[in-house]
Amino acid sequence: MHGHTLSDGCTIRPAESHWHLVFVERQGRRMPLVVGPWSTAGIAKWGDEAQILWIKFKLGVFMPHLPTNVLLDTETPLPGAASRSFWLNGSAWQHPDYENVETFVGRLVREEVLVCDPIVATVLQEQPHELSPRTVRHRFMRATGLTQGHVYQARRALRAAALLRHGVSILDTMEEAGYYDQPHLTRSLKRFVGYTPAQIIQAEPST
Repeated sequence: MHGHTLSDGCTIRPAESHWHLVFVERQGRRMPLVVGPWSTAGIAKWGDEAQILWIKFKLGVFMPHLPTNVLLDTETPLPGAASRSFWLNGSAWQHPDYENVETFVGRLVREEVLVCDPIVATVLQEQPHELSPRTVRHRFMRATGLTQGHVYQARRALRAAALLRHGVSILDTMEEAGYYDQPHLTRSLKRFVGYTPAQIIQAEPST
């Protein structure tokens, strides 16, 4: 994704199981960042007049030299190499733009800066495998920075929030998303989405 900010601002952002490479250009300065994943909801802030490019990586994709578990709940600046370059894994890389971002990611893959652990997709899709639970937990955490249970809980909360925004009642949302009771739903939404069920419903325009 890419976009442009008009003024300073902030908003509540939901938890995010995926990590991103984010490239910000503001007032002539370029700032490459490795962002997230975010284990809980929090506050997202931005400055005015900034051009921003987000590259979101699917679960299971990670950088071996910088495992995702060390990126959890952080924004890590990447050092600059020149006016249009930055250092990553010991090499200088040019800042990508929206037109050449696919080429940029393809080069990261070819040079094995980015790799994908297939066990993540296997366990999330509940497909059979022969690995021990301990091995799966280690590889899942290394690739995603999170446990399987955490990813499941965050996904369930985001699904519940989407149901509420589409007019599904709180009671029906509890049943469809698999919550024990309304307090359970409320705690989960506050943790992963940043709002209570009532706040989500009230934020939607009436039809």
